[in-house]
Amino acid sequence: MKQLPDTIRLAYIIAVILLITFVIFIVLIVVLYNKRQLFFIQQQQLKESEHQNQLLQKELEKQKVLEQERERISHDMHDDLGAGISALKLQAEFLKQKAENDDLQSDINELLKTSEEMNISMREMLWSLNSGNDTLGSFIDYAILYNGNFLKKTKIMVYSECEDIIAETPISTEMRRNLFLCLKEAVNNVYKHSQANTVKLSFWQDENNFFMKISDNGNGIPDGQKEGNGLRNMKRRMNELSGECSIISENPGTCIVFKIVL
Repeated sequence: MKQLPDTIRLAYIIAVILLITFVIFIVLIVVLYNKRQLFFIQQQQLKESEHQNQLLQKELEKQKVLEQERERISHDMHDDLGAGISALKLQAEFLKQKAENDDLQSDINELLKTSEEMNISMREMLWSLNSGNDTLGSFIDYAILYNGNFLKKTKIMVYSECEDIIAETPISTEMRRNLFLCLKEAVNNVYKHSQANTVKLSFWQDENNFFMKISDNGNGIPDGQKEGNGLRNMKRRMNELSGECSIISENPGTCIVFKIVL
């Protein structure tokens, strides 16, 4: 009977040792499993990173090919169409010097006007195709230049101002072109309908938000007048860019504000 407690104590010690051994075994299993899972996750992340890098590299290569194609088209237009338009204009001017009939001279003048419009349109397309112009500063410089050239033969005075503009801010070709077409439409409306004698272009930047405002001192938009195609097109273009187009009646004149997120 006296040996029983020792036996029980021995059995208890053995049980404790087995339990501790089992716990250590479980801990080792868990640690090894976690290490294996961590290694597996790291491998998956590495593979995913490599896959993303490959996709990024393919996208960069695709963008490079597109830019090269844009440059090629730009050069071809400049060399072929530009030379053709210049030749057409030169021939028309030569014929005008020989023409004695007033009606014929009037027709030739229309031909010269058309060739000049074609030349301007070609320069606009060349500007939009040139990837070197995909910055905010380049867009603003061209917008001011276009506005001055468009209105230089009118009695409308042109002003411009810029505030907090970071010229190197990148802007996509789509944004740049749509903004320019909105500007072109707005300035054309001022020229055709406003009877204004001043136009002011304002550009400012607030972090990632870019604003362009065209304001005039004309007769404004009559109350109740329906929106024309020009206004609808400007709003549509802004919607395509997830931007905003606000038309504000002032006293006197009209103000159109375009806002996009860069």
